[in-house]
This record gives sequence, structure tokens and C-alpha cells, in this order.
Amino acid sequence: MRIKNIIVVAILSLYSFVVTSQEGLPVYSDYLTDNYYLIHPSMAGIANCSKVRLTARQQWFGQEDAPKLLTLSINGRLGESSSAIGGILYADKNGYHSQKGAYATYAHHLLFSRSETDLNMLSFGLSAGFIQYQLDETDFLNDAPIRDPIIGGIVQSATNFNIDFGFSYHFLDFYAHGTIKNVLNNSGINNDIQITSNLRRYLFSVGNVFSKFGSAWSYEPSILFQYKDGTKEALIDFNAKVYKQMDFGKIWGGLSYRQSLDGAEYLTSSGGINSQKLQQITPILGVNYNNLMFAYTYMYQTNAVVFTNGGFHQLSLGYNFNCRRERYECNCPAVN
Repeated sequence: MRIKNIIVVAILSLYSFVVTSQEGLPVYSDYLTDNYYLIHPSMAGIANCSKVRLTARQQWFGQEDAPKLLTLSINGRLGESSSAIGGILYADKNGYHSQKGAYATYAHHLLFSRSETDLNMLSFGLSAGFIQYQLDETDFLNDAPIRDPIIGGIVQSATNFNIDFGFSYHFLDFYAHGTIKNVLNNSGINNDIQITSNLRRYLFSVGNVFSKFGSAWSYEPSILFQYKDGTKEALIDFNAKVYKQMDFGKIWGGLSYRQSLDGAEYLTSSGGINSQKLQQITPILGVNYNNLMFAYTYMYQTNAVVFTNGGFHQLSLGYNFNCRRERYECNCPAVN
């Protein structure tokens, strides 16, 4: 019975690795911590400063092999030109599954306004990168005397190449972004299975910043919609942020609510069948002190059937350099 359970776990783990661990950089709520470049390549170099951002995400403190994610990104303009470059490194681990990736980005920004006073800009971005996927089977059998042929007992790995493409449009205090992630079919692992070869994800976000003239306060509602082509899953984020301008920089906070548009069925304790949709609430706190940025993100999952409701912690550190004057008369934190 013990060997049978191990085999079942191994098969489920392998399937989970193939289906979920190949998606590249996960889309969490870290883009709200002044880091839209993580999900939209067209945002590379759009700000008045070049930016370095480091994030560390840990889920379920106290649980062995709990999911964790590290990202490091940098982006900025090429001198005074309309072109920009960027790069992302990340490491994502979830139990026996892990992936490491590296992306390089080129972006171009077209200014439509007659002067830099009024913001009216269309941007395009292209990211290309390699992702290495790994499945650690070394502990699957736990030194059991009987070995199963489907379990190699080694660290399996494969490397794939893929590209992301997107656009951004900024008009005064309004913005919209659209990105296609994993444009190419994945040929590295199980290319014959559609769900693993098609990892394409569509992202679209829109928002606006509101404030009264002369006020130190500003407010930014936004929405992010994402759709996974292979699995037909859809999710939507409803976000709200508030900023307070200070002498040393800016303090800000926000709240994000993520809702899946697709449900999953499960058996209740009484033997009935129920369904639930993913629901997450994420508060965010941040501060910009001169050229430094610090943010903390906590995520709470409200579903009835979960491993644990809370325990999703993320820290973000940032540094701005090669800064130029604020060119646009707008409430546009991502640009000015």
C-alpha cells in the first residue's frame, strides 16, 4: 500500500510539474509594487529613472518545501533615445518542482504629443528568454526496496525558449497594457499534449490616477484580466491604490482582489458535490524614500477548501538611478 501511494504521489507530482510549473514567471500581485515591467515588457524604460527591483515571496511559513519565488529585474532608457532595454532573472520553487528563468527585453516608446508636457505615449516591448524546469525525484521512493520504472530517482530537467510581446498606452493620467506571454508553443516537454505545449497567456490591464489640483493625495483604481489559452482559465484583479506625496518621496498602499472566473468541484463532508472559485485578497504597503523603494505584500485566500488561508508574504526592494527631471504634467507614478 505504501509503494502504491508513493507511485500515485509521483504521478500526480509529475503531472503537476508538466501542467503548472512550465508557465514561466508566475503572475502574482507584485506588479502593483511599482513593477509593471515584470508582466508587461512594454513598460521597460518608460519611467524617468532606470529601475532595479528585487522581490522575495514565501508561502506558508513553517511548511516544508513551501512555494517560494525570487525575482530580480532591471530596466531603463538607452540614453536620451526612445529605446529601452531590460532584463529579468527569477527562481521559482514549489515542492519537488522548480524553474529558473532569464529574459532580455527591448522596448520602444513613441511620443505623440507635441511636447513632453502632456503625456501621450504608445510603447511596444518584446522579451525573449530561456526557462529551465526541474523535477527532483531523488526522495520519491524514500529508500524503498521496490523501485518503479516510471520513477527515475534523479533530477529531471528540460530547457525551453519563449518570447513575450506587448504594448502600453499612456494618456495623461490614464493607461492601458496588453501582453501575450509564451507566444511560442513549448516543445521541451511532452509536446504531444496540448495543455503542456500551449502555455500562452493573455494579459490586459487598464487604470487611471485621480487627484485634486494641489493635493498631496492621489488614487489609482485598476483592473488586470488574464486568460490562459491552453486551459481556458480566466482571472481578474480589481485593484485600488492610494499615494501621499511627502518631502522625502512618497508613501502608498493598496488592496487587490483576485477572482477566478472558473470553478473547481469538490466533495463535501456529507458526500455532496460543491464548487468554488479562487478568491484572494492582497493588501500592499510601500514607501519611496529618495531613490529607494520598499514594499510589503500579504495575500489571504478566502476559499473554503485550501491548504491554508494565509501565509503568503512578499518583500520588494528597489533602487532608481540615472534619473531625469519629471517631464510630464500628470499623475502617472509609473512614468514620472
